Amino acid sequence: MIFPIGDDQVKGGYRPIFSYSFIVLNVILFIFQSQMPDAQQASFVNHFGSIPAEITSGQDLFTLITSMFLHGDWMHLIGNMLFLWVFADNIEATIGNFRFLLFYILGGLVAAVGHIWFNWNSSIPMVGASGAISAVMGAYLVMFPVSRVKLLFLIFPFRVSAWLFLGIWIWQQWTSGMSWLTQQMDIETTGGGVAWWAHIGGFAFGLLAGFVFRTKGRLSGVELEKDY
Repeated sequence: MIFPIGDDQVKGGYRPIFSYSFIVLNVILFIFQSQMPDAQQASFVNHFGSIPAEITSGQDLFTLITSMFLHGDWMHLIGNMLFLWVFADNIEATIGNFRFLLFYILGGLVAAVGHIWFNWNSSIPMVGASGAISAVMGAYLVMFPVSRVKLLFLIFPFRVSAWLFLGIWIWQQWTSGMSWLTQQMDIETTGGGVAWWAHIGGFAFGLLAGFVFRTKGRLSGVELEKDY
């Protein structure tokens, strides 16, 4: 598999306080969750994960926030935190700490709505930071399209432009999401899976936010330091 492990960094700007704090928070919560017995862990996820059937009936709306900080297993956590580590700091360094906090939370909420819209009656909890991180990636594509993303294939590092990497990534999410719709797969009977439409919804929100940040001049004077 190919993983992003770095990118060109913004020179100066705001310290990415929330970007790194979210990583720490997600890791701490997962360690806490993983120490529970299986039955208690399942109850914990059901209580704090976002269940579409409950949200659409107006119940447990707080889980739209709490679900962003829970993960299903170590690989789910590591993958999400790696993407957050690579892409979030440049956004926060450019738009500011509290704008980034608001943007991240809103991105996660929009992503959750995208998932719920296509899984209206599902009783399976949605967990993970990938919706909010997808919003970060959408904004990154607009704000830093020529930034170089460092990727790792097995033990071999190489670099590609952000527009190429993120373009391929969202194309994969889109085709997977459309395939899911075409096959009329029922998440209630398939036992869950990847929340493709959370990724797509979050990314679309990030694209729009990225254009707003550019229009507001948030990129004025921003320079990227090449990651050699």
